[in-house]
Amino acid sequence: MDLIKQIFDSGVVGCGGAGFPTHVKLKASPEILIINGAECEPLLRTDRYLMIHEAEKLVSGVDLICRELSIPEGRIALKKTYTKEIEALTAAIEKLHSKVQLHLMDSFYPAGDEQVVVYEVTGKVVPPAGIPLDVGAIVDNVATIIAVADAVSGIPFTEKYLTVTGEVREPSVLKVPVGTSFAQCIEMAGGTISDKVMVVSGGPMMGAPMSWEAAMNASVTKTTSGILVLPKDGAIDRRRKTQLNHMLNRAKAACIQCTFCTQLCPRHMLGHPLQPHRIMRKIAMNMPHQDNNETTKDHWILPELLEDKDIRQAAICSECGVCEVYACPMGLQPRVVNSLIKGELAQAGIRYSREGDTWEADANRPYRKVPTKRIAARAGVGAYYHIDGHTYKEETASKVVLPLKMNIGVPAEPVISDGVHVEKGQLIAACPEGKLGANLHASISGTAHLTGNAITITEV
Repeated sequence: MDLIKQIFDSGVVGCGGAGFPTHVKLKASPEILIINGAECEPLLRTDRYLMIHEAEKLVSGVDLICRELSIPEGRIALKKTYTKEIEALTAAIEKLHSKVQLHLMDSFYPAGDEQVVVYEVTGKVVPPAGIPLDVGAIVDNVATIIAVADAVSGIPFTEKYLTVTGEVREPSVLKVPVGTSFAQCIEMAGGTISDKVMVVSGGPMMGAPMSWEAAMNASVTKTTSGILVLPKDGAIDRRRKTQLNHMLNRAKAACIQCTFCTQLCPRHMLGHPLQPHRIMRKIAMNMPHQDNNETTKDHWILPELLEDKDIRQAAICSECGVCEVYACPMGLQPRVVNSLIKGELAQAGIRYSREGDTWEADANRPYRKVPTKRIAARAGVGAYYHIDGHTYKEETASKVVLPLKMNIGVPAEPVISDGVHVEKGQLIAACPEGKLGANLHASISGTAHLTGNAITITEV
């Protein structure tokens, strides 16, 4: 059995992040395979559902990967507060006589950050701008391993588990075809309980906020972890609407250099040289002069600042949002500033240059972990945090929209003609030979049309 080929053929990519092609990640030779079950973002319940209801499939999938790829150790990392999940996984491990171990973590944010979970499990610090493999680890989340288990059974990646919660009548964990509309998913969760809402694709901390109108034109991809329906003009909506010039002017006027953003930064606490308070000070004090008093994304930073050592550290920001949602007493937005700087560095062709070869976590790190419940409240979603009884629902779709690019790397290339009939599971777009990418399969049966950068399938 060629496990890597099975995973490639099935089009499996990371389900919980940027969508790195799983067949490429597993080609490495790590010392440990870590399954991320921390469900980093508040409100999301997908991986927790899978750990309870698909525990044997998950454990057997980890065993299979470790055995076929000669990985010495496999661990599932999850929070010690996940009592039902721990019970289900422990029972599965005993029943299957598995060597998989559980690693129980505190309930903090961002426990599921890839570099954080590696440190929690191994005690090793992933270098700045590095990857877990730099310290002998590979990290995959729970849903990804479930997809790998399906791939071994010849089932391509055509269906997606996700959480729909917030201002909906029936908060739910759904299983739907990839490409299903957000509108259908929200209706599956009972529809909205208010007509003044916006949507976040993903979690409340790192997800992508969008207007209701934009959400009604969006579709589920392989990396969609959740759909949050939240109040319009609520805390998350207000933050996303803050104009750049207002954000920077507030930083110049209100930043008190308390250093809380740095002290609580998860990457800084791992020993990385990221110091958001220094970045905020230098940006605020060196804003370009604007005759019309307007700052735009095309002209907001002095080019010479990109040569500054502290400014360049923005490249290693994980954009977790602890700095702006939890740490800053003045309500400033270091995360957004860091994100913009990363874009400027990329546009200027400046790559991060790592200094040193050893990094040690801050001795105060155990006392500075941000409680998940508290950051949910600060983020403005505390009202939904205790929703526990999510309904599980499965449904097909009469129409799906499948983007050719749902992963890190290049888009898949169509292997079908416009207007042909396709069957569910059929390969409709392939990863170009020798490129980083993933295959794409029909998630329903119907007539396929090539529509720009996507393939639309309509049931007939």
